Amino acid sequence: MNADPWAGHRKVLAVADVQTGYHHGVISHALTTVATLGRRHGAFRTELRTDSQLITGAPIVGVGPKYGGKPVNARDLSHFDALFLMPSGAGTLRPDQQADLLAWIRAGGGLVVGHAALFAYFDWPEWAPLVGGRVRGEFTASAPVRVRRPTFPGLAGFGELPGFGAADFEFTEQHPLVGPPFDPATCQVVLELASAGVPEAARARVPEDHFPVLWTRREGRGRVCNLTWGHEEHTWDDPRFQALLLGALTWAMGDGP
Repeated sequence: MNADPWAGHRKVLAVADVQTGYHHGVISHALTTVATLGRRHGAFRTELRTDSQLITGAPIVGVGPKYGGKPVNARDLSHFDALFLMPSGAGTLRPDQQADLLAWIRAGGGLVVGHAALFAYFDWPEWAPLVGGRVRGEFTASAPVRVRRPTFPGLAGFGELPGFGAADFEFTEQHPLVGPPFDPATCQVVLELASAGVPEAARARVPEDHFPVLWTRREGRGRVCNLTWGHEEHTWDDPRFQALLLGALTWAMGDGP
């Protein structure tokens, strides 16, 4: 293994596991935004991948006649402080990778999942409890957003980036309608839509009358943050969302309560 080029920096692995699901056009921009923001603000360094190879606790070796069975300078989960994961569909994680990811989080790793995570890994029973829910539907509109945890990192801004702030606000995005196993007793809601601002047809699909769009939860010693926005290109260019994204990733790595 070559020397760590990022020694002394926190490290994020950013993965789009979408080969089996819907391909959102914003994926490339989302991943590069994570990497650019982390480096620009000195918060972390980022490894970008559009495959799930590094989501493992096992040694990674090559294949084929030249590298088969040999180390290939690829770093597994133990090298990273947080995973930013944008999955869609059944996903490509093998059962051993799923087990390794859960073990890594429970041992203290941080997971931030982006848009469409509620639509992912349908054949993995532990996934929905891990990320705090499944999706009942979605709608795109400008909707009123309530701030439930104003002290969450990034809401007040990050560096020179302005934040959404502590006051309620309006935001245009594709908003999820979240269903079981979401549980407000174990998921700490940061942002939620005001029920009165949700279209009637969408509101009828959620009898519990709760509309979270950003929440966190603990999994063993690890931290999980579900950041459901990010369907729209303009969202990733919004400095308020960028501050929130940085806040979510640094929270997952242990910053803030």
